Amino acid sequence: MSLVTILDAAHIIRQGGVVAYPTESCYGLGCDPANGPAVRRILSIKRRHFRKGLILVADHLIRLRPYFREIPDATREAVLSSWPGPCTWLLPSRRNVSRLLRGNHELIAVRVSRHRVVRMLCRETSRALISTSANRAGRPAIRSLAILEESLGHEVDGIVEGDVGRRKNPSTIRNALDGSCIRV
Repeated sequence: MSLVTILDAAHIIRQGGVVAYPTESCYGLGCDPANGPAVRRILSIKRRHFRKGLILVADHLIRLRPYFREIPDATREAVLSSWPGPCTWLLPSRRNVSRLLRGNHELIAVRVSRHRVVRMLCRETSRALISTSANRAGRPAIRSLAILEESLGHEVDGIVEGDVGRRKNPSTIRNALDGSCIRV
C-alpha cells in the first residue's frame, strides 16, 4: 500500500478503512471504533483475539466520552493530569460499547495522545480511533517504515509517514478504579 497524507488517511478511516500511522512508541493500526468490520479487520491483521480488548486514542477527552461512564473520583486528578500523554487508563465502559472494543472486560482502555500525527488524525476524522501496535500478536513492535511496508503494507489501506516517538515501550496502562498499574 502507498503512503498517504493525513487528510487521505482521515478519508480512508471515515470510509471504513484501516490505516497505519506513527505513535509515541511504534507504528500503530487505526480505524473508526464504531465500524465493526474495520475493527474486525484490525484484529485479523494482528491475529489478536477480541477478548483482549483494544485501546481508543483521541486528541481530546471529549471524543472519548461516548465510551466510558465516568472517571472515578479517587483517580480523576491522576487521569486528567496524565493527558495528553502516553498513559492509557482503564475506565468503566458504557453498556453500549461493543465487546470488540472492550473485550471480555467491563472497562475500556482510553488515552489522550500528545503525538502530532495521532492528534491530527483524530481532528481530521472528528472521532476517537482504535490505536493498536501494527505488529502481529507476540511479535516486536514496528518502529521502521520499511519494516511496516514489508510486513503489513499490503494489508492496510494507507500508511501515514511520520516520526515514531522516542518511547521505547508502549503506553503505560493503569486501572482507574484502583490506580493499579497493568503495564509499565
